[in-house]
Amino acid sequence: MTGRRRPPSSRSFRTITGAVAAGAMLLTGCGALPGGSGDSREPVTVVTWAPSGDSAPEAANMAGMTAMAQAYGRWINAAGGIDGHELRVVTCDEQDTPTGAGNCARRAVKEKAVAVLGSYSRHGRAFMAPLEAAGIPYIGGYGASEEEYRSYTSYPLTGGQSALLAGTAGQLAHGCDRISLVRPDTLAGDSQAWLLRTGLTGAGRPAPLDIPASEEATSYNAEAERALSGAGTDGGCVTSVLGDRTETFFDSFRRLEPEGTRVRVASVLGSVGQPLIDRTGGRNSPFEGAYVTGWYPAPGDARWNEMRKVIREHAFRDDRIDPDDTGVQTTWIAYTALRSLVEAMHESRITAGKVTRALGRGVRVDTGGLTPTLRWRYDDMLGSEAYPRIVNSKVTFQVVRDGRLVAERKGFVDVARTLVDASATR
Repeated sequence: MTGRRRPPSSRSFRTITGAVAAGAMLLTGCGALPGGSGDSREPVTVVTWAPSGDSAPEAANMAGMTAMAQAYGRWINAAGGIDGHELRVVTCDEQDTPTGAGNCARRAVKEKAVAVLGSYSRHGRAFMAPLEAAGIPYIGGYGASEEEYRSYTSYPLTGGQSALLAGTAGQLAHGCDRISLVRPDTLAGDSQAWLLRTGLTGAGRPAPLDIPASEEATSYNAEAERALSGAGTDGGCVTSVLGDRTETFFDSFRRLEPEGTRVRVASVLGSVGQPLIDRTGGRNSPFEGAYVTGWYPAPGDARWNEMRKVIREHAFRDDRIDPDDTGVQTTWIAYTALRSLVEAMHESRITAGKVTRALGRGVRVDTGGLTPTLRWRYDDMLGSEAYPRIVNSKVTFQVVRDGRLVAERKGFVDVARTLVDASATR
């Protein structure tokens, strides 16, 4: 991005106060919220950030994440808070810039946040250092920055895009004779190609045809022709992980694909999701029949019902929140994880230091089945030099049927072996 930016105004930050919870305190005549044990329960402040204002580029706008955080705060406070603590939610427009990310991190320090939850930023270097200096844990980021899987103050919920690529290899190995990969012509794209190659060869399949592509292109006809040639016209597969340009690539690919061929397409959540499938025609979408590897259960899974109910009852028809969006889901899971953690701590005063110590001691965090039960002890880490902070190496296999993402295989699939093998041989 170019051009000068105004410093973020006070309108970049929004705070959800617990009016309902405060009223409950007045009614009870003491400092404890309903559900407390009679001792004074201090409010718990958390911060969620994402590119969410007019200054954020449309492709990176993740306003649903901050809106989900606000709705969660209203809901949990109406129910008496978390273990009797009022939840104070501060949200910040990260603006998709290093300056914005750093400002949001310093806001978390100023607010004395106990954690940063369910946030999105591609600028890990800008935000992680202030959090490390203040000892504030970063729980459940979207996985858009490498630092989330390296910093000692980060507690990721998933294995990030690396786990998705490893999972894609496993998914394609069982259904494809030949495979073409279209990926960014970047260092991150090189890692994608290596992960897919490692997973496929480990499963006894041929290495994919690797096709680097520009992330800024408006057409991918040349790459589509190469991909089609590499996959063949019967029993082959084409996978693309180009972020917001994935739609553009598959649009080029489907136009060039000969009528009557049977080339299956594949991608990962973050590049393809239910909102994109809906927007491109549902069951008539170019993604009909596609394999999609995800971190979480498919959108229609019953485990999302509580989140959907909260959105209906506490988001006040906020159209920024799409329950099928992976960012919204990540924020919900991060807040669910904090709730589980605080309830396990059962402290009258919650601080960032106490949260960090509880995480280090190995408190088990339950996310309602949306991920495996999580712990972040040293022994729970993957043990890979490339991915030192990953504790959840499991993914889900999904497929697009009749315009909806549904489970292709029940349960979670562990891709730890591919991640470790790729790290060891690179």
